[in-house]
Amino acid sequence: MAMAGAAGRLLLLAAAAALVALAAAQSQPSETQVLQKFRSTLRGPDGGPPGQLRQWDTGAPCDADNTPRWAGVRLCAKGRVVVLQLEVLGLRGPAPDLSLLAPLVGLRSLSLAQNSLTGALPDVSALPALKFLYLFQNAFSGEIPDGAFAKLRALQKLDLSRNGFSGPIPSSIATSGKLRDVNLANNNFSGPVPDGLRRLGAGLHVQGNKLVCGVPGGPACPPSPSPSPSSSSSSGSMKVLMTIAIVVVAIGALLAVAGVFAAIQARRNAPRYAGHTETLGGSPDAAAKVKVISAPAVKIEQGDGGAMTPAAAGKRGSGRREEHHGKLVFVQEGRARFELEDLLRASAEVLGSGNFGASYKATLLDGPALVVKRFKEMNGAGREDFAEHMRRLGRLVHPNLLPVVAYLYKKEEKLLVTDYMPNGSLAHVLHGGARSSLPPLDWPKRLKIIKGVARGLAYLYDELPMLTVPHGHLKSSNVLLDASFEPVLTDYALAPVVTPQHAAQVMVAYKSPECAAQGGRPGRKSDVWSLGILVLEVLTGKFPANYLRQGRAGTDLAGWVHSVVREEWTGEVFDRDMRGTRGAEGEMVKLLKVGLGCCEPDVDRRWGLEEALARVEELRERDGGDDSISTASSFVSDGDTTPAAAAAARPGETPSHSA
Repeated sequence: MAMAGAAGRLLLLAAAAALVALAAAQSQPSETQVLQKFRSTLRGPDGGPPGQLRQWDTGAPCDADNTPRWAGVRLCAKGRVVVLQLEVLGLRGPAPDLSLLAPLVGLRSLSLAQNSLTGALPDVSALPALKFLYLFQNAFSGEIPDGAFAKLRALQKLDLSRNGFSGPIPSSIATSGKLRDVNLANNNFSGPVPDGLRRLGAGLHVQGNKLVCGVPGGPACPPSPSPSPSSSSSSGSMKVLMTIAIVVVAIGALLAVAGVFAAIQARRNAPRYAGHTETLGGSPDAAAKVKVISAPAVKIEQGDGGAMTPAAAGKRGSGRREEHHGKLVFVQEGRARFELEDLLRASAEVLGSGNFGASYKATLLDGPALVVKRFKEMNGAGREDFAEHMRRLGRLVHPNLLPVVAYLYKKEEKLLVTDYMPNGSLAHVLHGGARSSLPPLDWPKRLKIIKGVARGLAYLYDELPMLTVPHGHLKSSNVLLDASFEPVLTDYALAPVVTPQHAAQVMVAYKSPECAAQGGRPGRKSDVWSLGILVLEVLTGKFPANYLRQGRAGTDLAGWVHSVVREEWTGEVFDRDMRGTRGAEGEMVKLLKVGLGCCEPDVDRRWGLEEALARVEELRERDGGDDSISTASSFVSDGDTTPAAAAAARPGETPSHSA
């Protein structure tokens, strides 16, 4: 009986514990409730929560398929909010209480940037899992406690630029071993850079903090003052300073007298040259170039002489505002600087005209060859937002990304300056035919290109989690090849600054099948779809018609590949101009499978980027052992006995077009 009683008590205790756990779980607020409560603490221009967040009253922040539904929610995973971007909402007053977001266990990126928040830095200790924190371009001020970031052990990027923070730079920023980029520019920080941040090198940005020292390549910190100086030494120092001051004043006075004398002499000589004009080079064209140098125009066109010239070189600038807006802004540190006039004087070659505008190759007189690209439809963001986005792109560093060197902002058009790639675009090599001076790409080069493209795209996904489509315009003409045929991606991350109407018309991600189902909005896997189409284009050598029309990927390249694979010998799919395929059939089929998995029209069945990258990284230039047999056999449908399956499963056989 005693044992029975004890067992009963244990059962009762277990049941009570289960009820307590259930009650605790039910008491946890949903992410909808958490965000709605957080919104109630925000103050917009009218004193209440911003009108852009009224959408938070209905539904949930994430759909069942992890599609973000609310404004500001940029990425979801497993039904949880991962990226919360509350930028350009006109938020005012002190920073909100970030501890209200602590129940968002999946939150990894938070941005309150480009608002008007004031006061001290918000307490971020309640969000220890954050990887990305953006608070730039607000009105925060005051000193930051040294241990403010001690709990953010997973932090990778921090941007506090363009605020009014003062005092020493908190050493706790360097707590995270994964830290890669810290932007503290344009504040009022002072004192030495903490040792833990110096290791970031180019990833640390402290320009605009005049009292900061110890930056690599910057001013060194002064030595510590000697202890207990005597009054006599202080008196001696004052005498030395007074002597120096007297000498400086005397020299200044002499220079002023010399300047007055020179001005009088120049005025006396002026009548001799009155009415006399002279053009440099002795031609009207040269005179026009002089005018360009004094007041550079913005539109760049191809001149008769082969040099880029302004469309309205004869027109005078409209004062200081035009001159300021006509300057190139460099977004990469450590690059040699040049002026817009240098580009205008450079010899130029028209490279082509794409969906965004024309591109020119400009070779500087004493510098490298560059590409200047004109964008006509890039008015999706205001001047400040555009500048901040360009700075963000300037911080991206990866061997498979073409860096943005500089930009020029004008209301009617924008110019982006990048490096020149000698082997042109992948599209030109694949489809240029006799117009291309390069030989057809062999299998090793094609595999190398796909691996580089996948790595560059994965880097964009890691560094720009706030963007739904980190690339947005991935296609063969936006994959350039350097001298060793290493691919570099260009025209990436432009969706935030392009008008939505133009993006929907021309950008590749907006042609993905899901755009038709989501009211014209791409999703996180839209770039993966573009990668899949690119893989198939590289393998087949066929131009994908889906670049030219909206969606319907299943009716063109991807659909054709599916039909051939199921009805014909798999080898018939591959480009007949591709060489170096002997012994690589199995690896080629594996890559074909990656392409089809990435451009699957059903988003739920489509591969994610991580899976695609992992599969691509496994590929080799040559098959190993009997791996090609299992790969080719598993590619066709189970039980397939067509000639395609039989031929693909036979080792040692090579398509007739292989070298």
